[in-house]
Amino acid sequence: MTEAHFLQDLLLIFGLGVLVVVAFHRARLPPIVGFLVTGLLCGPFGFGLVDGVEHVEAMAEIGVILLLFTVGIEFSVEELSRVRTFLLTGGALQVSLTLGATTAAAMGFGVRLPVAVFLGMLVALSSTAIVIRMLADHNELDAPHGRAAIGILIFQDLIVVPMVLVTPFLGGAGGDVSDLLLVIGKAGLFIALAVVAARWVVPWLLHIVVDTRKREVFLLTIVLICIGMAVASAQVGLSMALGAFIAGLILSESEYSHQALGEVLPLREVFNSLFFVSIGMLFNIRIVLEHPALIIGALLAVVLVKTVVTSGLVMLLGHPLRIALMTGVLTSQIGEFSFVLSKIGTQAGLLDGQLTQGFIAVAVGSMMLTPLLAKLAPRVSARIERWLPGTYVRGRAVTVTVRGELPPLDDHVIIVGYGVNGRNLARMLGRVGIPFIVLEMNPDAVRTERKRGRPIMYGDATRPEILKLARIDRARVLVLAISDAGATRSAVDLARRLNRELHIVVRSRYVQEVAALRAVGTDEVVPEEFETSIEISSRVLRRYLVPRDVIERLIREVRSDSYEMLRTMSDTHSPAAGFDRFLADLSLEVYRVERNCTIAGMTLADCGLREQSVSVVAIQRRDTTMRSTPTGDDRLEEGDAVLLLGPPEKLTGVASMFRGE
Repeated sequence: MTEAHFLQDLLLIFGLGVLVVVAFHRARLPPIVGFLVTGLLCGPFGFGLVDGVEHVEAMAEIGVILLLFTVGIEFSVEELSRVRTFLLTGGALQVSLTLGATTAAAMGFGVRLPVAVFLGMLVALSSTAIVIRMLADHNELDAPHGRAAIGILIFQDLIVVPMVLVTPFLGGAGGDVSDLLLVIGKAGLFIALAVVAARWVVPWLLHIVVDTRKREVFLLTIVLICIGMAVASAQVGLSMALGAFIAGLILSESEYSHQALGEVLPLREVFNSLFFVSIGMLFNIRIVLEHPALIIGALLAVVLVKTVVTSGLVMLLGHPLRIALMTGVLTSQIGEFSFVLSKIGTQAGLLDGQLTQGFIAVAVGSMMLTPLLAKLAPRVSARIERWLPGTYVRGRAVTVTVRGELPPLDDHVIIVGYGVNGRNLARMLGRVGIPFIVLEMNPDAVRTERKRGRPIMYGDATRPEILKLARIDRARVLVLAISDAGATRSAVDLARRLNRELHIVVRSRYVQEVAALRAVGTDEVVPEEFETSIEISSRVLRRYLVPRDVIERLIREVRSDSYEMLRTMSDTHSPAAGFDRFLADLSLEVYRVERNCTIAGMTLADCGLREQSVSVVAIQRRDTTMRSTPTGDDRLEEGDAVLLLGPPEKLTGVASMFRGE
């Protein structure tokens, strides 16, 4: 094949790939499925548009190497610590049970034991790329089911390495036990040398390269380390994928790991897309047409077994049915590493042509089903919950705190989610003496914070018994600061039914979510996307010495144009804002008289507030005494908290009078 012909094939693959992936994106299907379909269309079993399949497969091998290389870079002890329960227990049991169930089922159909075990290995793995992409798109990486899925996926990514080592022996190409031990010994020696390289050679080399301040030299060095380790691994009889993974591990401990990952990711995406295209080229659609019942039955069996096994394990670890089922559905497909493993199995003689075709058909089908099943999971769990005991519905990760162990709760704040927003709010409430209780779905965080004396308990805010235990009937405010959009809407709807007078504040990620959250009963929605833009604008204006009152006026105008529920700056919100609905075109705000401000020491008659159409409703002194009906002779003293009534723009205008120089 001439170079021009090969470039034409690449042009055709990339052009068709763009069209298919865009179409699949609009149908909300993963890009991986789009690349597989691209390979099907242009491969020998499709329209035969590409002749040089072997050249595409050669480039696809680079994609596999880069894929495992980046997995090694992203591997970190900190990430493992966050999901250690799901990784060490959930991941190991999920792989073992799925492998065992698949092996038993395959042997029941007359498949030889080595082939059945290998099929179990293929089915046990799920798609890290698809799951992470779906969680990120829905801002659910830190949600309970997101953490559970990530923990299981990390274990699967790691178990691929020993699976790659074992596969040749299942095919009879690896010899006896002594040969296996020899391979393990080689792997140990190779890893020991890699540790030496990680400790001394690679840091020294990268330091020299970085000093050149040449980006292209840095990129070439990273690729050199990746491919060099892969080739060295192959030279000692191990797989190139294992060498690439170890190279990634070496770089993960380097201070340049993030830059290395950023440089390699574009290359990985290009070559990785070719890998999935090459897999699609091997897929013969006729196998589905000739054996539709077998393929569909195998597909449903794989999805059902993986969902049931993973959901059962997550529930066994003490989490509610809703979280367990969503985790099970997310990991119910066959993953991209299964394709990598299948090629090694084919070379070892474990898979023939027909079995390979059947595996590819089931794998592609499971990937396409995942987004649909993820949407149905919350509704399915809601139906199943009606028939299960309350213990399984609530979850048992932490013994639910009984009423006698809770602090006295009355006129309090319920905080759902103990991330950055929840922690900061809890800290502020604690400092001003406002009672609160935190509901959190991370059992490790609950145990740690309870030891520190924080009023926190494990519980799912979508469950009425949990909200009742948090005394929602006596609460004044509910704050939802979680990453699960579906759970947020369910919790708001439930909380509104349990307490009609409750003031509900929700943190959302995007402005587009505001309308849906308001529709289910939310009083205030704070979109991170919008508030971040306002904060950035504010800081830029301050850098140009724009007066604060002008900045506040501009922010007020932006907010009033964008959505009505957020009208004033976040630092001037007060509990009195709840009276806005009763006062047409007026607002209540609390300002504190700061040291050296213009009105400190002045009487109400002399300070000029009334001339600004602003009335003083009450004054709270520093000794907590309250002047509820102040007169013109009352003097404003440093530290006083002043309750003001007036139009929002007037209140913003007089704010500078209360600030110190």
